[in-house]
Amino acid sequence: MRKAFISPTKYVQGEDEILNLGYFVKTYGTSALLIAHPDDAKRVREKLDATAEKFGITFIESGFNGECSRQEIARLKEVAKENKCDCTIGLGGGKALDTSKCVAEGDALIIVPTIAATDAPTSHSAVMYTPEGVFDDYAYFKQSPSVILIDTTVIAHAPTRFLVSGMGDALSTYFEARATARSFSNVNAGLPCGVREGLCPPAKGTNAALALATHCYQTLLEDGLKAKAASDCNTVTPALENIIETNILLSGLGFESGGLAGAHAIHDGLTILEGAHAYYHGEKVAFGTLAQLVLEDAPKQEIEEVLNFCLAVGLPVCLADIGVDHITQEELMEVANKTCIPEESIYSMPFPVTPESVAAAIIAADKIGSDYKAEKLQKA
Repeated sequence: MRKAFISPTKYVQGEDEILNLGYFVKTYGTSALLIAHPDDAKRVREKLDATAEKFGITFIESGFNGECSRQEIARLKEVAKENKCDCTIGLGGGKALDTSKCVAEGDALIIVPTIAATDAPTSHSAVMYTPEGVFDDYAYFKQSPSVILIDTTVIAHAPTRFLVSGMGDALSTYFEARATARSFSNVNAGLPCGVREGLCPPAKGTNAALALATHCYQTLLEDGLKAKAASDCNTVTPALENIIETNILLSGLGFESGGLAGAHAIHDGLTILEGAHAYYHGEKVAFGTLAQLVLEDAPKQEIEEVLNFCLAVGLPVCLADIGVDHITQEELMEVANKTCIPEESIYSMPFPVTPESVAAAIIAADKIGSDYKAEKLQKA
C-alpha cells in the first residue's frame, strides 16, 4: 500500500514573531516579494520595517489586487523577476496566501497568516479564481511552503470570529481522517506526484496523520472555549497558542495527509445557498461535520459532544445558523447533488453515499441541532 505524508519544512509561532521574518528571508537572499493586501501590510508595518532593518533585507511591495487569478499570478511573477526577488512571502488571509503559493510554485515560500480562520496555510495547494472572483481551478505544487511563520500577537488582535471559524474547520479534521482511514481512500498528500497524469499511483493516509487529527480534536475540546475568551480580550494565553497551532498546523497536516470526507463535501454543497454566502468556510464546515456524523450514524454521545462544543464557542449547529432559515426540497437536492459530484470527497466515507442519503442527513442534522440548541436555551 502506498502512503504519503506532506508538511511544511518549518513551522514557527510566537508573540511578535514577525520581528524574526527577516531571518528567514536572509536564508534565501536579501529581497522578498511581499504579497499582501494593503490593509494587512499596514497592520504589521512597524514590525516589517523593524525586521527589514535588523536583518538587512528588502520587501518588494506587490500591490496585490486581492484576487488569486491567473492574470494576477502572472503579473506578480513578472514583478518578482524584474526585482530579482530571492523568495516569496504571502501575508494575510486566504487569497494572498494562495496567490503566493502560485507565484512561488513550491520554492522559497514563506507564509505569514494574520488570522487563524482555516488550515490552508500549511497546504501545498491553492484555489484560483477569475478576476471577477468566480472559482477557476485548484493548483497543486511539488511541496508545502518552506516556512510557516505565525505571529500570535497579530492573531490575538484579529476579530474572534476568524479564530472560531478556524475551530470549525479544524473540528472536521478528525472525523474526516477517521472516515478516510476506514475506507482506505486516497489523500491529498499523494498529489501532484504524477497522479493526475497517471505516472504514479495515488496514496493513502499515514498513522501519523490520523494521530495528529485525533490530537487536533482533543485540543479543541480542551482549549477551544479558553482560547475564544483570550481572543475576545486580545491577549495571548497558552490556550490561544494551542488553538492557533490546532487551527493551522494540526488541522492542516491532518486534512492533507489524513484525508477529507463528508464534512467538506457537504460544505461545498451548501455554498450554492444564497443565505450561506455571508458565512465563513469553517462555520459551514462545522455544520457539515454534524451532517457527516448523522450520515454515518455516529453514537449519540459523540454527536452531543460536538454539539456542546459548537454551542460553547459559537459555531453553527443548524441551517438557520448559516443564514438558511428555509430550504425547499428542490434546493436541498441541489445541495445534495453538488455534494455528490464525482470529484468530491464524500466518496471517502466508508459506505455507499447517494444524494438522497446526503439530503436526509442534512435535514436530520438540522433538526437535531435546532432541537438541541433550543433545549439548551430553555435550560439556561
